[in-house]
Amino acid sequence: MTENRIRVYELAKELSVDSKKVLDVLKSLGVAAKNHMAGVSDDVADKVRKTIKATSQGTSQAKPSKESDTLKATPIRAGVGEVRPTSRQVGAGTTGPQRGGSGTMVDARRDSAAATGARTASPAAGGRTAAAPTPGARATRSQTPGTRTASPGASGASTASARTSVSASVRPPARSQREESVNGTRGKADVRGPRRVTIQGDMPVRELSSLVGAPVPVVLRVLMSMGRLININQNVPADLAAAVAEKLGCSVTVKEPEIPVEQMILQELEEPDDPAKSVPRPPVVTVMGHVDHGKTSLLDAIRHTNVTAHEAGGITQHIGASVVDHEGKKIIFLDTPGHEAFTAMRARGAQVTDIAVLVVAADDGVMPQTIEAANHAKAAKVPIVVAINKIDKPGAKVERVMKQLSEIGLVPEEWGGDVVCVPVSAKTGQGLKDLLEIIVLVAEMQELKADPTRRARGTIIESRMDKGLGPVGTALVRSGVLKTGDVIITDTTWGRIRAMFDGRGRQVKKAGPSTPVEIVGLEGLPQAGDRFLVIDDERLAKEISEKRKMEKRAQELTQVHHMTLEDLEAQEKEKTPELRLIVKADVQGSLEAILQALRSPYEGPAKLEVVHSGVGAIIESDVMLAKASNARVLGFNVRPDANARKVAEEENVEIRTYRVIYDLLDDVEAMRKGLLKPRLEEVVVGHAEVRATFHVPKIGTVAGCYVNDGKVARNYGARLLRDGAVVYEGKIASLRRFKDDVSEVAAGYECGIGLERFQDVKPGDVIEIYTLKKVLPE
Repeated sequence: MTENRIRVYELAKELSVDSKKVLDVLKSLGVAAKNHMAGVSDDVADKVRKTIKATSQGTSQAKPSKESDTLKATPIRAGVGEVRPTSRQVGAGTTGPQRGGSGTMVDARRDSAAATGARTASPAAGGRTAAAPTPGARATRSQTPGTRTASPGASGASTASARTSVSASVRPPARSQREESVNGTRGKADVRGPRRVTIQGDMPVRELSSLVGAPVPVVLRVLMSMGRLININQNVPADLAAAVAEKLGCSVTVKEPEIPVEQMILQELEEPDDPAKSVPRPPVVTVMGHVDHGKTSLLDAIRHTNVTAHEAGGITQHIGASVVDHEGKKIIFLDTPGHEAFTAMRARGAQVTDIAVLVVAADDGVMPQTIEAANHAKAAKVPIVVAINKIDKPGAKVERVMKQLSEIGLVPEEWGGDVVCVPVSAKTGQGLKDLLEIIVLVAEMQELKADPTRRARGTIIESRMDKGLGPVGTALVRSGVLKTGDVIITDTTWGRIRAMFDGRGRQVKKAGPSTPVEIVGLEGLPQAGDRFLVIDDERLAKEISEKRKMEKRAQELTQVHHMTLEDLEAQEKEKTPELRLIVKADVQGSLEAILQALRSPYEGPAKLEVVHSGVGAIIESDVMLAKASNARVLGFNVRPDANARKVAEEENVEIRTYRVIYDLLDDVEAMRKGLLKPRLEEVVVGHAEVRATFHVPKIGTVAGCYVNDGKVARNYGARLLRDGAVVYEGKIASLRRFKDDVSEVAAGYECGIGLERFQDVKPGDVIEIYTLKKVLPE
């Protein structure tokens, strides 16, 4: 257990003494403390309390006796508290007429001067009675007027005696009043005590001067006496400001400066987990390698599923997260794309992973993306396990692969290195059990743990726009427990989680460390790679998110290049053709990869400008923007809706859609070079809406459809759309109207459609019928 400690200034505040006194006591106790911010243990603090209390008790007992002796030994002086009566007071205090008017006036003037002198002398003496003139001197001065006024006649003696009696009766009350006023003022000053100030972080000299109630030159002199040359425009450190305030007689309280909310969020994201509260967590394994080396097929064999068939061209184009159980232990797999355009997605996968599985085809060997994936894993300091795939092929050469791995710094264990190489076959299942055992062993050696009691935090590894659910993000929880209803904030947006789904599409209420889930309820589409944190205040999350958006917008505006007259003249001279594009994709990660590939340096006859990019289906506003900017619309794994198609036909705007990134990049490059050859253009024949599904023995699921427009023909291609995204692309296996097989069905009629090797058809889906034709470039 950690020992409780208290700072010196906190202990001084508790005991109502200066920090310097506490430091002196610590020094006498043999405890080293450099300044008021030093911390001491509870035992030492108790010793300091006892020492200071004993010292204060001894001082308080000695003070009253000394003061009482002083009061007894010091007589009440006439020159301090005495208030001589004026002529009016004398007249009021006597019953008979007063004679010797001239003597009375002189006496009054002298008494007034004496009182003024007494008041003038009092501040100089510090308000003490010892500074007053002696009684003998005062008596001599008081008798002088009487001697002078006695010479005119005998009546002066009676007048002097009367004045003496009246003065004697009047003086004691006035003296007591003066003493009470002096003592009362002194008592109030003692009760008020020293000025109390609070130091919170560094502050300018002017602010420190206003805080301690001293002029700026005085503060600067104190700083110079302490050996610090600070001018009026500089900041004074907190510890130095506290020392200056104490030197000027202030009671100082030092507080830690307030941390901005964004900095607190950053600290919470960066703060490591508490080892005492951490528990073991499943490992996160990222599968990386060159394109078409069998990464997804390997995961299919491990998960006993068939994901590759759903990917266009059999190529992975998203990060897929899934959970696998092996002998009671969970393993989280992330499948990253191998195409060269997806560098950012591979780097992101390496940053959130614990173990990297590098897949290398035994017949193909080490390729460029294999080296790049290995470098990403090395940069992230992640242990690498090599899976040599396709060993069942006749041209497999495992020894050659190991040699190539050694050349890039991955020396196998068989050759004296530290990299485990496991020969596997995704097709036959050979070596898969050994690979899982190696992964579990490496994870156990790393001792992976996470704190489930802290605020949930993690990383957004993918995001997409769903028509019914809105922005959906795939989140990987790093620590804590993410629950439905939590308010989270990411680098670009915020939201309250309405629902969460696991890797199999089942709704869950909470997700612990190393668990990938899809979260619904975000206000905007998060960027892939954003970190997220759960916070308590929904209003605060919204304010921070809006502030970040405004800062990003201001930064973008400052980067706008304003064209000068020289630039305009140069552009008119060059007249370089420009290819303008509007790019839409199904998920954020794919859009990032496409934009990164399009922005790569290119020296060709045409410049490229991406006018707009976004996630989701191609809509009418995209077509109108393309018309206004003379751009072409490119869709990756998304389709235009009915309104967008209608407007595109009316406005003669070209829309091209792709399912494989190779085709998109090759087409753009051909557009740039102006070497477009006759190409196959897709012509949409018709659309049919799925209204019900039926299960037919020996055939499978049949969709009961209504043909909205065009026609449905058996020999045409079919594409299944769900919320604007392509779910299936293939051919029509069967087409029936009632119980008869037909070759085509026109618009406005119902029919039954069976898709070739696809059963996951749901009501509300749209089946798009298309054909391909050759089109010559304009």
